[in-house]
Amino acid sequence: MGEGKGKQGNKAHETRRRIIDAAAALFVEQGYGATKLQEIADRAGVAVQTIYFVFRNKPSLLKELVDVAIAGDDEPMPTMDRPWFAEVMNAPTAEAALSALIGGTRRTLERVAAITEMVRAATATNPEIRELWPDQTDPRYTVISTAAESLTKKPGAHPAIDADEAADVIYAVLSPELFLLLTRDRAWPADKWEQWAYHTLGSQLSVDNGL
Repeated sequence: MGEGKGKQGNKAHETRRRIIDAAAALFVEQGYGATKLQEIADRAGVAVQTIYFVFRNKPSLLKELVDVAIAGDDEPMPTMDRPWFAEVMNAPTAEAALSALIGGTRRTLERVAAITEMVRAATATNPEIRELWPDQTDPRYTVISTAAESLTKKPGAHPAIDADEAADVIYAVLSPELFLLLTRDRAWPADKWEQWAYHTLGSQLSVDNGL
């Protein structure tokens, strides 16, 4: 009986993930407003009633896919509890912290940058989306400001740059908008973007100009 429940749980998880993946692709391709739930169901290979049963409605599906994209998996673990963020906080030097921060951010942006752009566009014309995130605090800035606070106290950090200024600079350089501009619009490989971000931020935040 336990094995049967396990198989059912795995199947439900796979169905949920197929719906999320289909919704993410269609929302980015067509836009949130233009995408019908029936189209998502067709791409996911499920009945549209299944989407209503699992996610209740289209806005809830959008929020779920954003949360999964940011996390990288289905585990409800905040970014600041993730192993890669612990590497940033525990790094012995500012240079090592910056490398870990940019690497972790790159992996996140590869999943979420295009979705972030889609959500911003959808929010302008769909008031119900704004209600999905009632807290006006930008979670991305919260993560970055926490990293900046730690980084600026590490050996090798530029003494003239305080945590607030460091957070602002990192927030700008590691933005989804700039990531898409360079990797999508200008066709930079992600490796090139990562190296550029490291050298750009290193020249601002580290006393070692050899970055």
